[in-house]
Amino acid sequence: MEAGSASVEDMANRFGVSRMTIHRDLDDLEQAGLLRKVHGGASIESSPQFESDFRYRERIAQAEKSAIAARAAELVEPGQTVILDDSSTAGAMAPLLLDIRPLTVITNNLSAIVTLSGVPGVTLIALGGQFNKKFNGFFGIVTEEALKSLRADTAFLSTSAIEDARAFHQDQEVIQIKRQMLRSARRRYLLADREKFGRQALHFFTGLDAFDAVLTGGTVSPAAREALAEAGIALMTANTQTSEQAA
Repeated sequence: MEAGSASVEDMANRFGVSRMTIHRDLDDLEQAGLLRKVHGGASIESSPQFESDFRYRERIAQAEKSAIAARAAELVEPGQTVILDDSSTAGAMAPLLLDIRPLTVITNNLSAIVTLSGVPGVTLIALGGQFNKKFNGFFGIVTEEALKSLRADTAFLSTSAIEDARAFHQDQEVIQIKRQMLRSARRRYLLADREKFGRQALHFFTGLDAFDAVLTGGTVSPAAREALAEAGIALMTANTQTSEQAA
């Protein structure tokens, strides 16, 4: 979790056990979806078929995610109803919403639920379902059915990969909930740090034209910017707090 990856040899030496024991433990952890085995060791970093653990993602691009969260919070007004998804970036918005009360927040994000629960002026609708430790949120049929009965002014979502003008994710169950969140909101914003651009993931989530704008925290590559421009998608950059309408 600290380094992102480790070799079997290093882990065997650190814990004073055999390499075979480490291999068996890594097999169990991989089966649980907490890491992926690679040649000579294991990694918790994302790949096209594997999304990293929430605890690891919280440590990545913290400054940029904080800037994105702050820019996103500026789009919220008192009295509105907002949806936050399970992402670490949306979770970073939760403390900022305390200054925009009264507010109704719908979320399956456990970090956001903990931050907003019991706060005066915040009507918190915590989406039930099956808890997923890896994503630190609630998913499944119960979550989806609850969303179908709700409507919000704005939804703030993230994804693990953006290729051309399309968003992708490694987990089908997560995608199902994100898609329903899109349907339940009148305005939608995609929160994406610049490392998400140009990456691949197994499952198609949605075209970026489903969002009113894409919020990022740094300069994206010319190829990514061109793809958004060709699709006519608004790009909002948190570090300059400016909005560009790609056309």
